[in-house]
Amino acid sequence: MVWTRFLVAVPSVNPSLDARGDGEARIADVILPYLEHWGFQVERREPAPGRVSLVARFGSEAPTLLLCGHLDTVGVSEMTIPPFEPRVDGGRIWGRGAADMKSGVAAILSVAAAASRQGCPSSGSLVIALTADEEHASLGLDDLLKNGLTADAAIVTEPTSLSMAPANKGFLWMTVRAQGKAAHGSRPELGRDAIRGLARFVAALDGLDDGGEGPLTGGGMPRHILLGSASLHAGTIRGGEGPSVYPAQAEVTLEARLLPGDDPLGVLAQVRGVMEAVEASSPGVSFSLEPGMFRPAAALPLESPLIQGLEASLERSGVEPRVAPMTAWVESSWLMAAGIPALCFGPGSIADAHTADESVSEEEVRKAAEVLQDLVCAGRWL
Repeated sequence: MVWTRFLVAVPSVNPSLDARGDGEARIADVILPYLEHWGFQVERREPAPGRVSLVARFGSEAPTLLLCGHLDTVGVSEMTIPPFEPRVDGGRIWGRGAADMKSGVAAILSVAAAASRQGCPSSGSLVIALTADEEHASLGLDDLLKNGLTADAAIVTEPTSLSMAPANKGFLWMTVRAQGKAAHGSRPELGRDAIRGLARFVAALDGLDDGGEGPLTGGGMPRHILLGSASLHAGTIRGGEGPSVYPAQAEVTLEARLLPGDDPLGVLAQVRGVMEAVEASSPGVSFSLEPGMFRPAAALPLESPLIQGLEASLERSGVEPRVAPMTAWVESSWLMAAGIPALCFGPGSIADAHTADESVSEEEVRKAAEVLQDLVCAGRWL
């Protein structure tokens, strides 16, 4: 697909992940005139300096279908292929963002061009949102929703290998800090070891998997038909000044991966309970818990008209309809939280996203565009 190669060739690394990153301004400004040429009314938004999103509207009638994709990519420092020199080999397009998700954006732009040529949808309207910063804090979509972005249905073209992905996990980050007392390693009677105290806390977290009540205690049994069980892991751990010093401070950052309906306050309460129990058995070491970023899980009911319409368009395009989960957090869940029925559907595999030799199947890009064009022009989301 020409659009995929064109977009991969425009660097848009998220500067919040890599200070050398270009951000989304350049790629947004490359796309904008095409959308205007196709008859879309385009708004360029800048939620932070150099971080640019586009919202484009075609038609003014209800109902509205939203096609959404993000413009940023992760960094390129570990890549084994030229990141911004897209090449086609073996039926695949190679380069940074090929799978995540410039091929998905390319499919959206192909639909936009077709909508312009064919004057579709014949009833209703099409809105395209190309967002900034999805790979970090979703500044772009947050800004758009706060400023009135709405629709009757939405598809986020994340890589799903052409599966319909109506459900995704959310996440909650937490930092637990242990406070001990510094002392020379030769004076154990004066020191309180924060690292060992924190280690006892981390080990005690295994108790949350023993099968009690609550979002993190399911005894290993799946709790969602697509997503399975919630989970908890330690992401980073820090502490200490040197081998001959009793560490006064140590901290661990935890991530809970959550299911639709899980209460982040309940998760915090469970972790706090473990923390307080360890603190009670750790004389001289105190603990604190600080919540971090939270993103909700979401699940669109399988009987949704959007799923049924997309299934019909897949069949018309000769693609077997499949339903699969998105285990990672995706922006469709924020759309769902805003009251917009949403799912993910797009070319490429999440297994290829962010990899050192990222690539996408040309055929999947072509089929994704074909399916979405059929959905839009036939009004199958109505």
